[in-house]
Amino acid sequence: MTRKLLILFFLGFGFYYVFFFDSIDASLKMVFKLIPMLLLIGLAFSTKVPIKAPYYWLISIGLIFCAIGDYTLQWFIIGLSFFLIGHVFYIFAFQSTNVSTTPTYVKILLVAYGLFMLVWVAGSVFKSGDTILAVAVVAYMSVILMMGWTSFRTGSSLAIAGALLFIASDSILAINKFMFPVAYSHELIMSTYYGAQFLFMLSITQYFKIVQKPK
Repeated sequence: MTRKLLILFFLGFGFYYVFFFDSIDASLKMVFKLIPMLLLIGLAFSTKVPIKAPYYWLISIGLIFCAIGDYTLQWFIIGLSFFLIGHVFYIFAFQSTNVSTTPTYVKILLVAYGLFMLVWVAGSVFKSGDTILAVAVVAYMSVILMMGWTSFRTGSSLAIAGALLFIASDSILAINKFMFPVAYSHELIMSTYYGAQFLFMLSITQYFKIVQKPK
């Protein structure tokens, strides 16, 4: 099966799960949710690169943990933990690169946004009395913002865009779950989520093209 065909399958199944969710039988919803991620994992591991450097392996492993998180998110804390591990692998992937640096204005924006979300969302969870969940939310927010921060090291526009999409996806999820219902939350959360993972997979090729360019 060619790489282009796998990408077409990913786009097709992803589109179907995002926009035709209500038409999927309840017993098959998890299957259709996982198919796009399994296709991305296959695409990541089949990416042809000159050497299997850390970036290749770490992004691919991160996708695996996020796929497990997709399934286990029905038990929220467990799913959150697997996603957190996936983000840690993404951070390691980005930290293994040294193509560029994170602009100061990006650092300021990420810190400001992180503080706002911590006070607003995590603060609300703390007030509800669920301390364990609140601590988990704080840890997760901190890790995903660090992922966004370190993505700029890659010099890859795809990795950076993917990290920002992931932050957007998880922000919408948190607001929808803990603050107030967000209109079209499923479509917004899953389209940005699949988009982020797709860009991370594509960034493997882009990163190796960047580092191979003559200086």
